Amino acid sequence: MKKIGLLSDTHAYWDKRYLEYFKDCDEIWHAGDFGSMEIVDKLSAFRPLRGVYGNCDGQDIRQTFPLVNRFTVEGAEILMKHIGGYPGRYDPSIAGSILSCPPKLFISGHSHILKVKYDKTLGMLHINPGAAGISGFHQVRTLVRFVIDEGTFKDMEVIELGEKNIKVP
Repeated sequence: MKKIGLLSDTHAYWDKRYLEYFKDCDEIWHAGDFGSMEIVDKLSAFRPLRGVYGNCDGQDIRQTFPLVNRFTVEGAEILMKHIGGYPGRYDPSIAGSILSCPPKLFISGHSHILKVKYDKTLGMLHINPGAAGISGFHQVRTLVRFVIDEGTFKDMEVIELGEKNIKVP
């Protein structure tokens, strides 16, 4: 059993509550647009970090993380890409991979829209954790926590960090 903390689109904004909310997590996953290596360094110093680079990330982050990350945790295959779309509207850059070999969980970011949706056609869960940073059109900053236990996803929690215009040191 592994507890996962998931976030995306921090855009170089650090909120000390990331660590507070992820303190009981075994791993932290970031779905791209870290925005700075400072975010990478702080998260990876706290817990093992997996991620992908986003369209706004610089070369330092692109050399640290892949564009697409496919891996297995607790018997569940995970596929992560920053720009990925969602069930029924997958981005063409990843649709072929999803359709030919669907993972159990597909994670994307980019839209800043929190979405947890099950793709019945592919038997696959999709999660977009929304945006944890303050840049973008979203109104509320969000994180997601969940458990993977023997290939099953459970105990999903959406954490609201508050309105994006309220900065926390």
